[in-house]
Amino acid sequence: MIIAKELLFYDKYLLTFKKLILGCIQIRPLRHQEFRMIKRTFLLSVTAFALVSCASTGPALRGADALPSSPQVWASGSDADPARIDNWVATFDDARLSQLINEAVIENPGILSAEARIRAARASARAANSGRLPGVSANLGVTQRESDAGGTTSYGAGLGVSWEADLWGRLAARAQAGVLEYQATDADYEGARLSVAGQVARAWFLLIEARLQTDLAERDVQTKERSLSIIERRFGAGVSRSSDVRTFRSALASSEAVLASRQRAQASAARSLEILLGRYPAGTIGHDSDLPEFTALSGIGAPGELLSRRPDLRAAEARLQAAGLQAEIARDALLPSLTLRGTLDTGGADAADIFDLDTYIAQAIGGLTAPIFQGGALRAERDRSEAAAEAQLAAYASTVLAAWREAEDAIYADSILAQRVEALRNAYEQAAEAEELVIRQYGSGLATVFELLDAQSRRIASEGQYISARRERATNRIDIYLAIGGSFEAPDLRDLES
Repeated sequence: MIIAKELLFYDKYLLTFKKLILGCIQIRPLRHQEFRMIKRTFLLSVTAFALVSCASTGPALRGADALPSSPQVWASGSDADPARIDNWVATFDDARLSQLINEAVIENPGILSAEARIRAARASARAANSGRLPGVSANLGVTQRESDAGGTTSYGAGLGVSWEADLWGRLAARAQAGVLEYQATDADYEGARLSVAGQVARAWFLLIEARLQTDLAERDVQTKERSLSIIERRFGAGVSRSSDVRTFRSALASSEAVLASRQRAQASAARSLEILLGRYPAGTIGHDSDLPEFTALSGIGAPGELLSRRPDLRAAEARLQAAGLQAEIARDALLPSLTLRGTLDTGGADAADIFDLDTYIAQAIGGLTAPIFQGGALRAERDRSEAAAEAQLAAYASTVLAAWREAEDAIYADSILAQRVEALRNAYEQAAEAEELVIRQYGSGLATVFELLDAQSRRIASEGQYISARRERATNRIDIYLAIGGSFEAPDLRDLES
């Protein structure tokens, strides 16, 4: 990974800087008084270190056993093959759907935002790791002094280097926490891709259902128009009553109202899909496909695989680890810190003196600093970080349990919805045959207009329910693949950025 390579880069230069500091210390030998002062300061620092180090560690996080172990198979009793599906979008056998998803994962504003957050998190990880490296600064100045005796000009330049030794691993923990946050943000992006793909698939099937329902409403209007024409002719011949005519005119008006509602729903579904694609919501997207037919469910894996497959669970795990590191950082803040500083100054009356080696003055200082009294701020931050880590642990357990529930619900619903689709298919076929029979009977005078109207209404209602059930099963299949963190093939903005 990019961040891992940068950490190796920083480690190499840390070693180089340590050699540099050791070399600077040897530039000028210490006088006896300076040695005694440093010795006294060192003894005081060690004493402070012994007093503070007793607070170095805190208790283990509570709630570590909040997550139950995962079973080997799904409790829903699915006979699914434990092997994974490599591309769940392809299981719908809809080339148009694949094209729409490919477009959405590049153009959807939410995807673009998630990708930008990855770049921001990557930069933050680099910044968090920078504390392990030395800080280098330079200065260049000109000083002009004026007096009664005349004026003088001096030139000076300096180079300063400072570095904090990572005695307790605090800086390394901060760098690792930055990397984990970057990994969590990267998993958030993958979750956004998966979510958008699922939303596009749902919106696509909702649009198909809306078109089929609109077609059904149009056929219903045409059927009632034909029936009304027959009834009006019978009324003209004195066979039917005027109430029959008015009844069917009312039924036709109701069907026309349903058609208008279906057309509105279809246009709204088209605009919803276009928004997901990052397009202007004109409601003009083509949608001539049919709802898919399904075989037995397979390739959904085992419950334990969700922890590594679902992006939201990977992100939650990374943030949990980062929270643990933040608690460690807060505990280490109670311990002393060792800082090494080196300066190199030069200058003189002439600008050329800046480059004169005889004017160089080098100094190296090491300081051990320990917090003595901060008004309880450091301990309060330690307690806050530990509590935040425990809260993150509980949130992670809750996320995992919710993920298992989503998967179990969707897997269980698949077989139930298959039974429902089959039952509604049979209901629709029987209603269609009954309608044909009543039409013939009405033409022979063996059925009333109310029986004809009832047969037509039953057929329309059963066919509409059958269409909705097919769409519902397609949506549930999408829910299954989202719940198990299914993979799919589509362009990736991270690859395009690279």
